[in-house]
Amino acid sequence: MQEMISFDVSPYGDNRRMMLFSGRANPALAARIAHELNCNLGQVKLKSFSNGEVYCRFEESVRGADVFIVQPMCSGPNEEVDTNGALMELMVMIDAAVGASAHRVIAVAPWYGYSRQDKKSAPREPITARLVAKMLEAAGADRLLVMDLHAGQIQGMFQVPVDHMTSMMLISEYFLNLGLQGDLVVVAPDAGRVKLNKKFADLMRADLAILDKERPEQQIAQIGYVIGDVMGKTAIIVDDMIDTAGTLCAAGKAVRDAGAVEVYAAATHAVFSGNAYANLDNSPFVEVIVTDTIPLRDGGHSKVKVLSCASLLADSIRRIFTSDSVSDIFRGQNQIF
Repeated sequence: MQEMISFDVSPYGDNRRMMLFSGRANPALAARIAHELNCNLGQVKLKSFSNGEVYCRFEESVRGADVFIVQPMCSGPNEEVDTNGALMELMVMIDAAVGASAHRVIAVAPWYGYSRQDKKSAPREPITARLVAKMLEAAGADRLLVMDLHAGQIQGMFQVPVDHMTSMMLISEYFLNLGLQGDLVVVAPDAGRVKLNKKFADLMRADLAILDKERPEQQIAQIGYVIGDVMGKTAIIVDDMIDTAGTLCAAGKAVRDAGAVEVYAAATHAVFSGNAYANLDNSPFVEVIVTDTIPLRDGGHSKVKVLSCASLLADSIRRIFTSDSVSDIFRGQNQIF
């Protein structure tokens, strides 16, 4: 049993409502968003049958409401749903809200699943990120709210509006408050992240370096050398996600071997699958900064610091409901690609 937000405020002076539901992928984040919105949680029943099929029933009326469904496409904290189950549950919830005559249904998926499969890198491969977009639209989603997509082109796979958020300001503020000593350098883990890291470096008033990286196959990367000066500096490697952390740890070692005094890592999405924690145990990082878009699985690591993006998501939800600008939250700097 999950709960749902009822928010009886309308900018138009009518009785339109905003209601926020949580799937089972990250209920803690939904609760934090509810707290930021100063709303009450309502009721939705979610369960999985013994054969794995997902069931959903909203336990109060959503007729005429703007329904926001918080469901990153990841495994739940208690393994009630896996990645594919979370995606299916999101679609079932969207369909149920549409069938119950909701005014609008907005999918709040800060972690967009299958985002790495955004293009063909070999013959006869699917573009699964596009498939997910089609599935969400077919289910009836009127809008999508996401955070730090793996590739900007995913926005173009949708026919409905996509509001893109970034944790770049949140993470940079953390590092600025940390008061790091000496010269700083922001390190892009590959050429595809240069634009993001350049903006992050500007926020940090730091230099920029780039890692030479090749990916011979999925989830395997080879780190070559560091392009730029990191000698005697404090380095921050910034990426959109950390999966097994193997590539990230190799990148940290390369930067440290190139002469960096200290190395930090930062990413929005803490996927942390496989041997991620074991890899971090043997890493050169002082700290690894992530956000709570994905709940951490058991066995959390002492080097990992989690920042909450609930206030950003709550502000965006409020602005979507009141038809205000979402990009104003980020001073127009939320298009990071």
